[in-house]
Amino acid sequence: MPLDPSLGLKALVALGAVVLLAAVALRAIRATTGATKLAGRRRLAVQEVLPLDPKRRLVLVRCGGRDLLLLMGGAGEVPVGWLPVPDDAA
Repeated sequence: MPLDPSLGLKALVALGAVVLLAAVALRAIRATTGATKLAGRRRLAVQEVLPLDPKRRLVLVRCGGRDLLLLMGGAGEVPVGWLPVPDDAA
């Protein structure tokens, strides 16, 4: 049974349509979830890192306007605690 020469063209057009529909769906999801609105505003940032020894280090992380102190390395990551918010920042 001979293959239709236009079968390859039909497959490429169908693939292009599927890719186009996926791109439109992704754009709609981003628009409704607000992912593009949060892109310019970071909520999580590493403020400072202090090495204690070759394996362990203290990491100060800013999360949602508050600071969290983490002990990383060794057996695992241990949250030391949230630092109090200064009076002038509240």
